[in-house]
Amino acid sequence: MSGPLVVLVGPMGVGKSTVGRLLAERLGVSYRDTDDDIVAEQGRTIAEIFVDEGEAAFRAVEKAAVHRALAEHDGVLALGGGAILDADTRARLAGQRVAYLSMDVEEAVKRTGLNAARPLLAVNPRKQWRELMEARRHLYEEVATVVVATDGRTPEEVTQVALDALELKEA
Repeated sequence: MSGPLVVLVGPMGVGKSTVGRLLAERLGVSYRDTDDDIVAEQGRTIAEIFVDEGEAAFRAVEKAAVHRALAEHDGVLALGGGAILDADTRARLAGQRVAYLSMDVEEAVKRTGLNAARPLLAVNPRKQWRELMEARRHLYEEVATVVVATDGRTPEEVTQVALDALELKEA
């Protein structure tokens, strides 16, 4: 299998970055986040790209960043929450080891406060988060090798559950 050792998907605020770094450390590999790649490449935040150019322009940039990372990176890779909306991206995830980190809306509220820094949640965040998840959950599940519930678990516990579920041995 070429590409990343593990790809993490899931909604914003679920802990992909935190768990991704812990997984990479425990597996002895590097960590990469496509959102970080986009910010570095564009020289501005994701929220600024959304505001300045709109969601469609951001999704095009995101798709290119994800496809590049899938081709180049061999460690732990975290994708932005909406990356799975693209059919080509979902096709490229087929055959990859993908962990979907899931959480319910109450956990999302606790973790993110569903704040306005999240461009898709600017108005009525709880309702919008629920609608986003209704639209995306089946896509996360479609690409997932394993689903790891994060509700009520520490990042360390989520990392261990993911390692066990993916049957990966620590370095």
